[in-house]
Amino acid sequence: MKNLLKGCWGLIFWALIAAPVYADGSSQSGGETAFTAQEITTFAKKVEKTLASKGAYVAILARMGRPAADMPEGMHYTHVAFAVYSQITTGDGRKVPGYAIYNLYQNNDQPDVSTLVQDFPVDFFGGVAVLEAGVLIPSIELQKRLLEVIRAPTYKDLHDPHYSLIANPYTLGRQNCTEHTLDVINAAIYETSDIKVIKANEKAYFKAQRVNVNPVKLFFGSMFSAQITTVDQPTSTPETATFETIVQYLQKYDQGAEVMTIVPDANQPAVQ
Repeated sequence: MKNLLKGCWGLIFWALIAAPVYADGSSQSGGETAFTAQEITTFAKKVEKTLASKGAYVAILARMGRPAADMPEGMHYTHVAFAVYSQITTGDGRKVPGYAIYNLYQNNDQPDVSTLVQDFPVDFFGGVAVLEAGVLIPSIELQKRLLEVIRAPTYKDLHDPHYSLIANPYTLGRQNCTEHTLDVINAAIYETSDIKVIKANEKAYFKAQRVNVNPVKLFFGSMFSAQITTVDQPTSTPETATFETIVQYLQKYDQGAEVMTIVPDANQPAVQ
């Protein structure tokens, strides 16, 4: 798995076209970290215990690959994935309850190509800049539907391996981790695997995040990085899905959805 990067939002993009530099978008962890293995493991276990205490079978989980001060306007987290309650097989063959993480990661050797990868909370939070988790727990009904989609061929069928850091959630041809997450959510909501139906409803009801970038800088960024393209962006102002916009979407249309932030030194997760 060392050939996978650290998250949906890549270092190259913001190094080239924005003031702050940050990494850890749709890529796998494994880089340098400010935390010890024990700190990461303890935090990952806290996230799992919190999800279990809420009775969550499926949750949308977000991590911070860079400090909040380094993030663009309107964005806080750098990678989003599904946490699914599962029976985990340990190294010695035991079956234990826990959460498997379903990710879309971009490839390190081909940054414009992504892969669907399953790992675990300790992997998910490895290499983060801040030990903080954004958690979105859908309603029980939507969780049931999400389980059906994730366990069906639809989950993989909705994956477009043509990766773009700023993929437009309303169009086809490019995808990042947040767009894939949104597509899976809408496949569950509308009980369909038809991507045209999914995109039509996203365009009608989902409000994407504008990426405020100077067009000239964006042009030069796309020249130097394969993971940056605007071929799926109909206008000069790129739009993309984020954890924050997915939260807003489900809070509006999924009655019973719950949002929380988990930090390592809190006695209880802070509920928003």
